[in-house]
Amino acid sequence: MNNIQQTKRVIALGFFDGVHVGHQALLALAAQRARELEVIPSAFTFDAHPSSLILGSPVPLLSTPADRAGLMHRLYGIRDVIVGHYDQRMMRTPWREFVTDYLVGLHQAVHLVAGHDFHFGYKGEGDPQRLQKLCGELGIGCDIVPKVEREGITVSSTAIRNLIAQGEMAQAVRLLGHPHVLTATVSHGKKLGSTLGFPTVNLNLPAGALSPAFGVYATKVWVLPSYPDHTACLPGSGPYLAVTNVGVRPTVDDSDAVTVEGFLLDFNDDLYGRQVRMEFFDYLRPEQKFDTLDALKDEVMRNARQTKDFFERHPNL
Repeated sequence: MNNIQQTKRVIALGFFDGVHVGHQALLALAAQRARELEVIPSAFTFDAHPSSLILGSPVPLLSTPADRAGLMHRLYGIRDVIVGHYDQRMMRTPWREFVTDYLVGLHQAVHLVAGHDFHFGYKGEGDPQRLQKLCGELGIGCDIVPKVEREGITVSSTAIRNLIAQGEMAQAVRLLGHPHVLTATVSHGKKLGSTLGFPTVNLNLPAGALSPAFGVYATKVWVLPSYPDHTACLPGSGPYLAVTNVGVRPTVDDSDAVTVEGFLLDFNDDLYGRQVRMEFFDYLRPEQKFDTLDALKDEVMRNARQTKDFFERHPNL
């Protein structure tokens, strides 16, 4: 794309929570159309799930807007992710106006790609058929991508949220097509890692993020560049294997605050204040309370061997 037009875009439409395999064909097609047209491969998402405002109850999200952008960039070559603010004004925007004024007028879309079940605009009155017809009237291209099934299951963010909330991480990863991702800044913890002999990263779940089922996971950690802009899109250094506990740390903590604490294997640096991307691959065991720190250390060592064995058995992950 040496002659890429810097303002015109092919835009993939959707919420893209988790950027799962059901989104793969849609995003890959958007990137292909952008190469053909020599324009910017782009995607559109919202900062909050529309159902949170429409139904009045929050939807815990698989990925933050930054993590969605990072996944789309790293996996599918999407260069520009437009994050729309979902509020009362956006909710009441007529579907035609959303296409003509927002996508085509403001963001200069020359081609749109949407899923078979994509609904948009006030009361969800915009649908794939209306979108295609309007694009024809506007003289721009439009592709509608059929549903994607894996193992007889229609792949959806809702199905993956349920799997992760139940601790079925390996199945969730198969439907995602990549590990479950959490990007956050390392905060101070209780220095438990130094007591047990492991460097640790303590992360807080971003506001609105889904908490995986409490328990211990085989994970990888990437340390992201120290400058703040678009770090989730960058590969970072690593990966470093880690045993990660999600929960309330009942052995060492009396609070109910949910924490994500990764014990890094074969790593000896202080990451406090740095941004890291944690990738969840497999659920090892439920969270539990131990009588002594020595008993906890023995279990973490056993989990470390399990984690190394898991990645040795799956060298391509």
